[in-house]
Amino acid sequence: MRRPIVIVPACTRLIGEHPNHAAQHKYVNAVVLGARCMPLVLPALGELADVDAVLSVADGVMLTGSASNVHADLYGQTIHDPALPLDAARDATTLPLIRAALERGIPILGICRGFQEMNVALGGTLHQAVQEVSGMLDHRDRPQDAMEVQYGPAHPIRLTRGGVLAEILGNPAEIQVNSLHGQGIAKLAPGLAVEAVAPDGLVEAYSVANARSFALAVQWHPEWRVTDNPDSTKIFLAFGKACIAYLEQNGVP
Repeated sequence: MRRPIVIVPACTRLIGEHPNHAAQHKYVNAVVLGARCMPLVLPALGELADVDAVLSVADGVMLTGSASNVHADLYGQTIHDPALPLDAARDATTLPLIRAALERGIPILGICRGFQEMNVALGGTLHQAVQEVSGMLDHRDRPQDAMEVQYGPAHPIRLTRGGVLAEILGNPAEIQVNSLHGQGIAKLAPGLAVEAVAPDGLVEAYSVANARSFALAVQWHPEWRVTDNPDSTKIFLAFGKACIAYLEQNGVP
């Protein structure tokens, strides 16, 4: 049987004078090396995207992080900081994709922006600037730091006992994660179950309760050097295993 195909939605990027559809190497490599699946990059076509056509060949969906933010209009707010980047084409591609993938029972893994997208797609809201919320930590990285520092351990997260993520990781009480985000969960969407929280109480991981397959999202970046971090490896292996199961039940050899 062929390897499972994992859809990786692209961001829009201006490279030189030309708009491009782009997916970072670390996400694509994590699908190959971590989940042991075959990535297929989906252009950010927005309303032109044929979600049914895409999902007819998909065995999984992985939503990547990005420098851009989910547009505040999509969860009933006005933009807090107009200087921060947006990607309306990606929003218009991923939100319908998320809902359709969950309806079909296709495994889905959300990372950073993808974590935020899933929450918004299902009816939740975001803090646009977590660091400005009373009692919250500053979860942003510092661009002047070396990449190894930016993606290094930043703080612990406490896992929900008996939860999906805890089971994947071997039931530790907490783990260390990196932190490179300015936005975060304000209101968790209906039907989502908290899987981990930061020391300030901010939701760092959730699962889709009663999902037909693997449906997990994390605020940190497990794709970074995925094979060097045992926790990241376990997350991607669990996702890949679910994609294999979906292929075996629904795919074409």
